[in-house]
Parts: sequence; C-alpha cells; structure tokens
Amino acid sequence: MADGTIECLKDPISCAKERPFQRGTPPIWNPLPHFVDVHQDAQVGNVKPLSEFFRAAREGTLPSVTWIAPDAQESEHPPSSIAPGQSYVTGLVNTIMRSPDWNSSAIFLFWDDWGGFYDHVVPPKVDANGYGLRVPALVISPYAKRGYVDRQVLSFDAYLKFIEDRFLAGQRLDPSTDGRADSRPTVREDVAILGNLAADFDFSQAPRAPLLLSPHPPPGPASMP
Repeated sequence: MADGTIECLKDPISCAKERPFQRGTPPIWNPLPHFVDVHQDAQVGNVKPLSEFFRAAREGTLPSVTWIAPDAQESEHPPSSIAPGQSYVTGLVNTIMRSPDWNSSAIFLFWDDWGGFYDHVVPPKVDANGYGLRVPALVISPYAKRGYVDRQVLSFDAYLKFIEDRFLAGQRLDPSTDGRADSRPTVREDVAILGNLAADFDFSQAPRAPLLLSPHPPPGPASMP
C-alpha cells in the first residue's frame, strides 16, 4: 500500500479532514478487500459502490446479506456533524422500505463507538479478548417485535451468528477445521453467553407496513425563531 493509504488506515478521520476531496469509505472501515481469503475465494468483486445498493433495492434484487459502511462525512464521527449521518441512514432505511424486498428484510443498524458516554458496566470476560463497551443498536423489520428491548448479552458476533443460522444452517468459521490461519482465540458465535437475535422477531405476524421518515436534517439553531 502507498504511504498515504497507510496513514488513512491509522487515522481515517484526520485523513478525511485534511483531504476532503478524497471521498469514500476509509479502508479501516471497509477491510474486506484487504483479506487474503476474500481474494482467494474470488469474493472481492462483491464489494460494490453504494449506487449498486440503490439499484438492487429498486429492482427487488438485494442480495441475502448486504453490509453498508458510510464514508467519513456521513459516519457521525467527529469532526463531522451527526445530522448528515442521521439523514444518510434514514435514506438507506427508507430505500429498503420502498423496495419490493421490504417484506423479507431485517435491518440491523449499529454503531462501532458508544457516543462518549460513560459506561459503568464492566464488560463480560468471554475469552482472551473479552467484550468492549456497550454500543447502541436498532432492529428494523416488518417482523420486529414492537417496542421490544432486547436484554440479552450481545456483541457484533450476534449478527454473524444470525446470518450463519439463517443462510448456512448454523455453520461456523472454525480455525480448527477451516485449513486457514485464524488468530481468533475462540469461535465467538458459539460463546455460551452470546444471545440470539432471533428473539427480536415474530415471524408469525403479518408483515408490518413501512414507516417512512424524512431524511432531511432538522433545522439548526440559526434557522430557528
């Protein structure tokens, strides 16, 4: 990688601030193209520009799993304003709600940082790495339980577990059998304390109609009377 790319990997926010003409998702937020096995499996072509998501949503051809990461300006990371990020996410959710795929969709909206608020709860010690600080997350789906607060112990591994259970019949990546180097101390999807996101849904209910929100940021103090 070029020196500039390495600098952006170390500090993507400063990189975006100092080089605002370089739009796009910082590599540290979109690491898949840098994994050797992604190239070996010829999957790097699955990393698409966001325009492909909008096209597939309109046509009702969204893939089984879509992972979307924002660019620095819309990520809600400082020094960027949170308003563009909230508008960006609302637009993505509205796009899926308008899509022919809405009635078979589950949207997991989550953040990788905790917002700067003090968290007094000590994370569970599940392996050599343990869990980190708590972060917010929302489940949006025509089958999501209304007003439900999930009080299970969850981590980012719960999203992988849900996907593997749904589309791979519970098959896990396992460093003891996969034949590839794997630095993980454990297969985190199988940790006993990890909850199951299937509890957030009621798939027996009739699919709920979309609830579209305005993607426009609210007026700022300068425009308020």
